[in-house]
Amino acid sequence: MGDFTRHVKSVYWPETRALIFLALPICGAQLAQAGMSVVDVMMTGRHNATSLAAVSVGSSLWMPLMLFMTGTLMGLTPIVAHLLGGQRQTAIRPAVHQGLWVALLLGIVAALLLWSAVMPIFELMDVPPAVARESAAYLSAVAFGMPGIALFQALRAFSDGMNHSRPALWISLVGLSVNIPANYVLIYGGDGLVELFGTWIPGTLQQIPALGAFGCGIATAFSMWTMALAMAYYTRHGRTYKSVAIWQGLTLPQWAGIRELIVVGVPIGVAIFVEVTLFTFIALFIASFGEVTVGAHQIALSFTTILFMLPMSLSMALTVRVGNTLGQQRWALARKVAWNGVIISVIIAVINSTLLWFTAVPVISLYTSNSEIQALALSIIALAAIFQLSDSLQVTLAGALRGYKDTRIVMVITVLSYWIVGLGGGHWLGSQGIGDMVPPLGVHGYWIGLIAGLSTAALLLGWRLQHISTQE
Repeated sequence: MGDFTRHVKSVYWPETRALIFLALPICGAQLAQAGMSVVDVMMTGRHNATSLAAVSVGSSLWMPLMLFMTGTLMGLTPIVAHLLGGQRQTAIRPAVHQGLWVALLLGIVAALLLWSAVMPIFELMDVPPAVARESAAYLSAVAFGMPGIALFQALRAFSDGMNHSRPALWISLVGLSVNIPANYVLIYGGDGLVELFGTWIPGTLQQIPALGAFGCGIATAFSMWTMALAMAYYTRHGRTYKSVAIWQGLTLPQWAGIRELIVVGVPIGVAIFVEVTLFTFIALFIASFGEVTVGAHQIALSFTTILFMLPMSLSMALTVRVGNTLGQQRWALARKVAWNGVIISVIIAVINSTLLWFTAVPVISLYTSNSEIQALALSIIALAAIFQLSDSLQVTLAGALRGYKDTRIVMVITVLSYWIVGLGGGHWLGSQGIGDMVPPLGVHGYWIGLIAGLSTAALLLGWRLQHISTQE
């Protein structure tokens, strides 16, 4: 017993502490960035219903693009972590430069798509003309920020790979603090400033026009570039990065480095895109069930998404820790690091399930006073409490596998589990049922499908980690 205790203290406890210290700032950064979209919706909602609808519809287009870019650029994290663990600092700078080239290209392509492809999509979606016009204006402004947010995510992936996750937290908070006042000025114009500060402000500021959703898009793009420039400044002057000096000269595009990032990163981007579209399709399928069902589903999804930030951040931190250890060619320790992270994810799942169970009623009441929506949301959250274990496990296992640069298998497992088992099974249970045995279960059927899909992903990813972690 004494030897076991000493082993835990010498290996697992230091690793657990390092993992948590790395994960918490990542979680804070994720919450801050999510807060920007929440602020956009809240502030345009106060302007008018058309602006709110325009921002909501527009966000459903640019957010998946941004998440795909973010996932692809996350491939830089295990690359940097491996190089850092192997003390190959001189190879980090050209690797990061290839990441920045890829980020710039992705950002430009995303901007071009937002400028050129949105109106045909709105026509297919039967978006009302007034909403479509204002949403197109909003997206045309956001498009200017897409290269900025892509460059920020590349530099963030580099910093995380260097075991330095706090800058992303502080700079995300800077972005949020810039976004709120910029929104206020540009959405509401001079009238909003007068309402906030009184008539003592200069007359020129009182003449600023209210731009609504278009102003919100400008504020979002401005925040994105603020975050990119702040991250560039910090990575240039921060002491943590002195040994790498990524801003001393620029490496031109090199196919070998770009190919490595694409091979590792694109499957991550696809996996994240698949996860996002899973919930998008579910929302579209249940729209026909009525306002009460849609409202209850959105409340449950919003609540569980907030709690999901912690296991997701643990996953991102575990990628770094596993990558560092593999870079040192310490295969047995990498296996311990990976499975130690999985054990921590189980503890987090228990905490999240407990929070869901005991706080569901008061939290739901903050969203709505409608008793029908409250009752339905409570029943959905009861199902969500069940899948916390599989959800936490699957995202953490995926993070460990990304530390091994084993991303293509993760992508395949994600597509099969989410779209075939989760979405296909959920749609079958929700709209068809099982013959005469089980009637259509409505929204509950889709959430049971989520449980099945996430559990399938957790089992397959666990098998894959067991297989790859035993190879040297």
